[in-house]
Amino acid sequence: MIDTRTAPYAATLLRVSLGLLFLAHGLLLKVFTFGIPGTVGYFQSIGYPGSFAYLVILGEIGGGFALVLGAYTRVIALLLLPIMIGATLQHIPNGWVFSGKGGGWEFPAFWTVLLFVQALLGDGAFALGKLGFGNAAHVPARA
Repeated sequence: MIDTRTAPYAATLLRVSLGLLFLAHGLLLKVFTFGIPGTVGYFQSIGYPGSFAYLVILGEIGGGFALVLGAYTRVIALLLLPIMIGATLQHIPNGWVFSGKGGGWEFPAFWTVLLFVQALLGDGAFALGKLGFGNAAHVPARA
């Protein structure tokens, strides 16, 4: 049975954690570490159009901020799925374990599943959606 008293806080912890991970990958890694031109070059080197790099950076940074704030959580989680599915597919040739050379597919696959879970859970507590912004779902009171 799900504890309805603590479940909103669990959803918040997941939402904020996912958001911070996306911000770390989009802003810290792709923008500040590799640089935008380096990220574009990497995408081209693995066979993706360079324009995909811009979409991924925008998705990771914008989606990360939206998740941290709790704005449109369900929609954002679903919109981020193609990024993580693409990352998973890219890592499949490297094997299962993410600590292996080139990074395996275990971490991006798990991250993909977590996005599905977040989409099912919704905002959680302390979200802009709960303040009248975003996609706050009405949760009926228990009888």
